[in-house]
Amino acid sequence: MKKVSLEMGSGGRLMQEFINEKLLPLFKNPYLKVLHDSALLPDSLALTTDSYTVDPIFFPGGDIGTLSVNGTVNDLVVSGARPEYLSLALIIEEGLEMEILEKILASIKRTASRNRVKIVTGDTKVVPRGQADKIYINTAGIGHLVGRPRPEKIKPGDRLLVTGPVGEHGLAIMLARNNFRMSSRVRSDCGPLLFLLPLWKKGVLWMRDITRGGLATVLSELAGKIGFPVLVEEEAIPVSRALKGAIEILGIDPLYLACEGRALIVVKESEAKRVLNILKKQAPSRQAAIIGEVQDRIGRKGEALLRTSSGGLRLLEPLTSELLPRIC
Repeated sequence: MKKVSLEMGSGGRLMQEFINEKLLPLFKNPYLKVLHDSALLPDSLALTTDSYTVDPIFFPGGDIGTLSVNGTVNDLVVSGARPEYLSLALIIEEGLEMEILEKILASIKRTASRNRVKIVTGDTKVVPRGQADKIYINTAGIGHLVGRPRPEKIKPGDRLLVTGPVGEHGLAIMLARNNFRMSSRVRSDCGPLLFLLPLWKKGVLWMRDITRGGLATVLSELAGKIGFPVLVEEEAIPVSRALKGAIEILGIDPLYLACEGRALIVVKESEAKRVLNILKKQAPSRQAAIIGEVQDRIGRKGEALLRTSSGGLRLLEPLTSELLPRIC
């Protein structure tokens, strides 16, 4: 690839290749090479950063402000850390209405307060008209570890859970752009995953928030990381009725649609039902489900497989082309 393409930022195969071939060899160090959602640092600290360029900046279920806080909080949570402090950097296009900017800042303040995190530093840049699209936001977050991902301890029989219906953020953004001239009751699942923190003490081995590339890409990354095949059941994966109706019309695979408030969890086989019961007692995860398990009989090393509704097996590969640019 001689030029940068949109697919390189999709969270899929091209992005993984860019990280593995360009970034890791150049910046090689023990903290970076594990590629968690956050860097796990000395003194039980975790650090993460992310940039947000969503279009449109207001969408059903949230806006770029709520997204920037929740997204960074979630990256810390699934890395085993309790979020505490955030940075906030704004890149604003000349001409943006001050009323819109104030509305976004109010969303950031409200979401940070709900997550009990403090914004302690930041930066503001304004670029000439036409050199950005309204506003971009970068946030970094730091927190203290309450648990630690242990992918090396994952073994056949361990269960895979999702915390709720998948794909709602991606479809909400798609329909908010009015690309398909159709209406739907689908709202973004944008929200914090703080309720998952206690699970690090209850047999959870690994978590990942399901963002760009969708559930299929996260499953593929997990299988490659642990060296075992993983098998999930199509019938077990929760999909909302509203989303199911829309994707049937549009012909879109929900497993590749982004979420912004859902996680994939790997838990010890003996603790899976207990963890599921805990999740189902909390409002954000009442539709949580066990969707599959780590295998040693079906599939080859590093494969992510889906048992379809008809009983066949389908290989789940990382997203290879951008379904929808600028979703987060």
